[in-house]
Amino acid sequence: MNIIHVIILGIVEGITEFLPISSTFHLIWTGELLALPQSDFVKLFQVVIQGGAIGAVMLLYFREVLTNFSLMKKLMVSFIPTAIIGLMLYKLIKDVFFESMMATTIVFIVVGILFILVERYIKAGKLSIKQDIAKLTYKDAILIGVFQALAVVPGVSRSGAVLVCMMILGYRRDESAKYSFMLSIPTILAAVGLDLLQMRDIAFASIDTSMVLLLGLGIAFISSLICVKWLIAYLQNHSLELFGWYRIAVGILLLAALVA
Repeated sequence: MNIIHVIILGIVEGITEFLPISSTFHLIWTGELLALPQSDFVKLFQVVIQGGAIGAVMLLYFREVLTNFSLMKKLMVSFIPTAIIGLMLYKLIKDVFFESMMATTIVFIVVGILFILVERYIKAGKLSIKQDIAKLTYKDAILIGVFQALAVVPGVSRSGAVLVCMMILGYRRDESAKYSFMLSIPTILAAVGLDLLQMRDIAFASIDTSMVLLLGLGIAFISSLICVKWLIAYLQNHSLELFGWYRIAVGILLLAALVA
């Protein structure tokens, strides 16, 4: 990896981490377009720079989480299913899903279709989304955690899974996004910590590798900070349909490229 690769991947991570379009999917495909081999270091880099995105969320929401004990407990309840499933499927995810461009692209499209279907139900008046996270129950928190666990598969999107689940449960889009941001703190910190532990020999092999990871973190932090603020404002007056159509269009183009 050179400095240009690091900058591009850092920006892609920062922009896509909290948008419901799967940062992992975009990082994998960006690496493919940059002709980067899916080496152990590249895989580690793609996970570790998520820590930069988490830095942006912590800057914006950490105080709110720390001062609201009830919310903190519900976030931890939501985190538990993800932690269990993530640990159980860690090896499978690294060895299978990160290697299958076709599978991740199909998943990417299917989730886009799901976004559109959910939004159509809301428009038809069959689903009401009026609740805020202050009314979140522990039962809902567990279900949200199960949905988030689906995002261990590249292409699903952690934020997208949480958004869809909470909207189905009746929570407003902007409130769902806010909960998704705060839930990302323990979730992504755990993922980054696990990868660093599993691949510590690679991460700290030299000053150069450590500096590459730190640079990626910094770039992801700046771009995520901008993106988080934009998404909350956007979802106050817009639906997820734009992201659904984006997924379908991009996914079809990429499938065509794979077949060709």
